[in-house]
Amino acid sequence: MLGKTIITRDEIERIVSRVAGEINRDLGEEPAVFIGVLKGCIFFFTDLVRQLKPSIEVDFIQVSSYGASTHSSGTVRLVKDITADVRDRHVFLVEDIVDTGTTLKDVANMIRARHPKSVRIVSLLSKPSRRKVEVDIAFLGAEIEDVFVVGYGLDCGEKFRNLDEIHEFLPDPE
Repeated sequence: MLGKTIITRDEIERIVSRVAGEINRDLGEEPAVFIGVLKGCIFFFTDLVRQLKPSIEVDFIQVSSYGASTHSSGTVRLVKDITADVRDRHVFLVEDIVDTGTTLKDVANMIRARHPKSVRIVSLLSKPSRRKVEVDIAFLGAEIEDVFVVGYGLDCGEKFRNLDEIHEFLPDPE
């Protein structure tokens, strides 16, 4: 069941524009590979890369740690690997939300093992109160409280991704 709206569509647009501007200033004219962490990042990733300079390549990686639950299992499973050659290239990992940090740390380590020039993390949302491992988020949209959220790519059991705003998700009482 949907709870209160956490971030409106207008706020999302402002966040994406701000983050894209920060990345464009940081990146300059250097080519880079932007890797979206599927599936949750898809709307943020698409809106973001359309505002970036044209010297970028896009790719996707898909991992799973949640399944149909609202809690991470703590085990990261690679579902779809990247196809881009990232050796000696700047890589930007684009994520929907950094929660415990465990999944993103594992994904970043997978990418670092391929010897990129750099790996920087871009995340729409962060829940610092849930962090179990330190994650350096270079470009952050917004911090939120410890609530489970859906919409704008974020889901619960593959539902609610298509909402254009981000809402708190309230599980049905058992």
